[in-house]
Amino acid sequence: MTLPPRSTEHAVVVDLGFGDAGKGAVVDLLCARRRFGAVVRANGGAQAAHNVVAPDRRHHTFAQFGAGTLAPGGPVPTHLSRFAAVDPLALAAEAAHLASIGVADPFRLLTVDRRALISTPWHRAANRRRELARGRDRHGSCGMGVGETAAYALAHPGDAPTAGDCADPGALRRKLRLLADRLAGDAPAVPAPDPAGPAPDVEEHVAAYRAFAAAVRLVDESYLPRLLAAEPVVFEGAQGVLLDEWHGFHPHTTWSTTTTANPLALLAEAGRPGDARRIGVVRTYTTRHGAGPLVTEDPVLAAALPERHNRSDPWQGPFRVGHFDAVAHRYALAATGGVDTLAVTHADAPGRAPIRWCGAYTGADGAPLEPSPAPAAPTDLARQERLTRALLAARPVLSALPEDQPAAIGAALGVPLEAVFAGPTRNDAHVPAPAPTA
Repeated sequence: MTLPPRSTEHAVVVDLGFGDAGKGAVVDLLCARRRFGAVVRANGGAQAAHNVVAPDRRHHTFAQFGAGTLAPGGPVPTHLSRFAAVDPLALAAEAAHLASIGVADPFRLLTVDRRALISTPWHRAANRRRELARGRDRHGSCGMGVGETAAYALAHPGDAPTAGDCADPGALRRKLRLLADRLAGDAPAVPAPDPAGPAPDVEEHVAAYRAFAAAVRLVDESYLPRLLAAEPVVFEGAQGVLLDEWHGFHPHTTWSTTTTANPLALLAEAGRPGDARRIGVVRTYTTRHGAGPLVTEDPVLAAALPERHNRSDPWQGPFRVGHFDAVAHRYALAATGGVDTLAVTHADAPGRAPIRWCGAYTGADGAPLEPSPAPAAPTDLARQERLTRALLAARPVLSALPEDQPAAIGAALGVPLEAVFAGPTRNDAHVPAPAPTA
């Protein structure tokens, strides 16, 4: 096999929607066509679900492993940065599936920053109890405990378990016991049966996490700067900008920075500020998993565009579908500080469903509504909650789709196209010709 030349620049892949736009397919394409030294995960955790279908029809839903793992020429290694929340138990299950589809010894592909937080069954149980206690006001959590992991670390920074602790059974045991006691006392009561099941056993998890530490390569803060200096990497974002902890529509958001901020921070720390191509990912229609605003939602589209890999579940809720929402994507672009190119996925969908184009909103009073993100250093969640209420009452202004929708998306957002996918695999993608200049 003749491999393409190694990329000469870092790449950052960011979803400009509510997630599920196709980041995994884009990372797989990049790793196949440009080749990278590693995939770096810079936010999120086991709640990510990046589906990759290889040309030979192997399928894997990537959560913590990077989506370049099935690229030709050998798997691309994964680095879990200090911004990742690592779930060793979910990681083991994911590694087992990768092994079953032909990836030899998946754990050898992993390096993990010792500072990365560990997400545990205690976090997951507390997360699910809180979500159930909200009743009709549920946020739409994935139920994996990633938000609870972040919240606990903010409340108890010195006691939050980290990947490095997994190699130190004494420190790990102490932190897990504290965690179990605190979360059992803090989480609200819910009707029986308890959604979390029996309380986890601390000693069993000490043993499991020690096995994780022995299977992967734990690294310190000097590793990533050396990697970035040695060879280009692709930063694979999790979730979408419209779910960002500060810029998303509160409270239907994630406890994670989903913009390009984390990758750019890691590059800056390594002395390489701004040294990356930022690639935004959008669908030809707009989707959302679970509760929160989806201004262009249309049940007709949900019936016409069934999801093979994204289904409703008891924690996130239903998988919802709407018309292409240029307003939401303009907001996301502003929130993340812009991108350099776009990857458009599901370009075959307009031929299968009556998708339309939303270029504007009207508010509850009938006046035009154009949401704008908070300042560069946002802290005002009350502002975001007011925006959420406005969007829940907004109505889309719809028009017919342009004939060449991917080109129209690029023109509307003012960003050139990186790739267009008309199917699920890297072989279904093409690189459009540059738009003619005047």
